[in-house]
Amino acid sequence: MKKVLLTFAFAASIISCSNNNVTNTVAPSTYKFERNGTSSVSFGGQTTRIKMGAEFLSALRNTSETVATLNAKFAHSAGDNNFSDADLNASSKNIRSKVAASTDFYSANTTDATAIKTQFDSWIEAQVNNVFPNWEIDASAGVAGKIQQAGGGSVRYVNKKGVEYNQLIAKSLIGGLMVDQILNNYLSTAVLDAGTNIADNNGDVLLSGKNYTSMEHKWDEAFGYLYGNEADVTAPTYDADKFLNEYLGKVKGNANFKGIDVVVYNAFKLGRAAITEKDYNTRDAQAAILKENISTVIAVRGIYYLQNGKLKLTSDKAAAFHALSEALGFVYSLQFTRKPNSTESYFTKAEVDGFMTKLQVGNGFWDITEATIDEVSNAIAAKFNFTTEQAGI
Repeated sequence: MKKVLLTFAFAASIISCSNNNVTNTVAPSTYKFERNGTSSVSFGGQTTRIKMGAEFLSALRNTSETVATLNAKFAHSAGDNNFSDADLNASSKNIRSKVAASTDFYSANTTDATAIKTQFDSWIEAQVNNVFPNWEIDASAGVAGKIQQAGGGSVRYVNKKGVEYNQLIAKSLIGGLMVDQILNNYLSTAVLDAGTNIADNNGDVLLSGKNYTSMEHKWDEAFGYLYGNEADVTAPTYDADKFLNEYLGKVKGNANFKGIDVVVYNAFKLGRAAITEKDYNTRDAQAAILKENISTVIAVRGIYYLQNGKLKLTSDKAAAFHALSEALGFVYSLQFTRKPNSTESYFTKAEVDGFMTKLQVGNGFWDITEATIDEVSNAIAAKFNFTTEQAGI
């Protein structure tokens, strides 16, 4: 894997040199960009949605919530009192409107976009109507309820197939919101170069009342979905939220993917610097690096949780179901990944739907076999340059 990452970095350099003859762009040491002595970086909208997402996920385990109150958090309207944070209540932004909403994948594919939003709605409704009423009932095959991990561990609340909806929704949002918005929207040339963006960026024409060009801001918005809740984006900790930020941190801890966090961060800051320098070949090369590596994070964690669940199936079903629920969310997120220098995802919606059905057939996790888990794991790994064993550590 390390060789793959280095190969991409080298390729990016070659692409830039071959198109411009001389590569002028030099990345700064951190993601810090200024104009006229003040920061030109802005991603407040992304931070807001990450914080809304955190409160929404917590609410999914609160049995006093209803379908209406959870939907209100998911599809918040400005001024509604849905959150504990007054700034979030005042915001006109919400989560649902940005799920499966990228320019490249969904602006002309409203069928899939609607189906995906409806899927999230159905999971929320099922948590309230199927799991909350059985909160104090022991779960079993075909019966929703609670199941405790071995040794007096955490109690998990699952549906009749053993799926924790809160975990499924949380990990699916990583793909449906963060990955789709980063890879298929803000890093898209259709968005970066929209309208007069190139001419305006070339002429340092700033957005009205702002300290950045439109193209700079689009790149920052992509950055914000990954780093937007970090206290200091010049020194990311990778424990700033429970979404993509945390799981890039998890993958960098796997020795087979060591350094992936640095590759991603460096691509973000070199791409942003390239926009400032009007060096669009270097910008696009960095976008390709980000598409490959962020997609890799989703695939690695999906396989990791599948394999982790497999190992615990006979010894601790609650722990196994928890891991497999997380895996299910990452599997769902695969449809939002993006092959570099391509218009395609690594997996189609149909392929992902097939995985989801296979993993939940019959009594779901109560009956799932090791062979099924390995089959899905190997199918995911086959589209990347790593093995199930490398990801499953």
